[in-house]
Amino acid sequence: MPSLTITAPHSLGTEEATNRLKRFFEKLKERHQDKMSNLEEQWNDNRLEYAFSTFGFNIKGDVQVEPNEVKVNGALPFAAMMFKGKIEQSVKEELEKLLA
Repeated sequence: MPSLTITAPHSLGTEEATNRLKRFFEKLKERHQDKMSNLEEQWNDNRLEYAFSTFGFNIKGDVQVEPNEVKVNGALPFAAMMFKGKIEQSVKEELEKLLA
């Protein structure tokens, strides 16, 4: 299964970046609840493991919050590969706004 990796730098420290991401994920769930199902979200300190279904695709991965950057890793189904660039760009832009 193809993967995507997105890295976004920040200067917030691990705790503040993690808190912002937790609030952000809550808003995302509310905003896109009609497009997502089977959402699984498990935070362990500064690491999130996630999985969900959207538009018939099963997506899973993790988010690791480091002192100076956030790394998003995800596994995409082959059928979603044509959207990989758009997905990476959108996620990176959202992360950069969130962590500014």
